[in-house]
Amino acid sequence: MVDFGGLSNKAKEFLNSDKGEEVSDNVLQKAADAAKKVSGGKYDDKIDGARQSADDRIGQ
Repeated sequence: MVDFGGLSNKAKEFLNSDKGEEVSDNVLQKAADAAKKVSGGKYDDKIDGARQSADDRIGQ
């Protein structure tokens, strides 16, 4: 049986580490870049805001 509570705690610990922050920043930036490419730059400001908002929530 999988200990989801323990797994969740380990994931939170990782995301709050320096390495986790680096990984999450890279993933969010790649997602933002892909969204910008698909939208043709039309929504860059909104995409950047959403990326920053997601980064703020993940880092907590």
